[in-house]
Amino acid sequence: MRPIELYRVRVTSSRTAKRRERQAVSEFEELAMPLVSSVYNLARWLVRNEIEAEDLVQETLLKALRNFGSFQSGTDFRAWIFRILRNTFLSSRSTLERRMTVELKNEEELPLSPAQCISPESLFIERYNVAAIRSAIEQLPLRSREVILLSDVEDLAYKEIAEILEIPIGTVMSRLARARKAVREALRPAEIDLCRQSAPLH
Repeated sequence: MRPIELYRVRVTSSRTAKRRERQAVSEFEELAMPLVSSVYNLARWLVRNEIEAEDLVQETLLKALRNFGSFQSGTDFRAWIFRILRNTFLSSRSTLERRMTVELKNEEELPLSPAQCISPESLFIERYNVAAIRSAIEQLPLRSREVILLSDVEDLAYKEIAEILEIPIGTVMSRLARARKAVREALRPAEIDLCRQSAPLH
């Protein structure tokens, strides 16, 4: 990943900005810079192209800086900037693609127990080959891909994911369960081989 040129935003802005605006840029940098790697990782998973991911990160940071005045101090900055990243990604897609990725109003929200949240799927995903998991996740539809990335890659809480995706927590949980199940199904042949290898000899 090439260096994110946030300094260009700072220099350009500070030339004509007032002291208060320069302070806002400084505060933004303090919050944003530690998250650049995470923002890039999510962008890379979403667009599945390194160059496009870098462009998406640059655009996200520019939009976040321009709208930093709307960020409420003390709230979750990571969720805020991830939401900007996602919206920027969706707005960069064609009308048809956006129509295919919008949330379904009548999407079934399955009530999940804590036991279902710590599922065989999630345990298997955690211990399996990273390259195979990446390949399986990349085959998921966007709305399944993004929720499993935010939960299992970025380790965000359900509440944060719900805020980023602007959906109820129940939808996050049911969508995550289905995404994990889809990944497990994609890895099933390898899982069978793994079970055979670990089976005791008689």
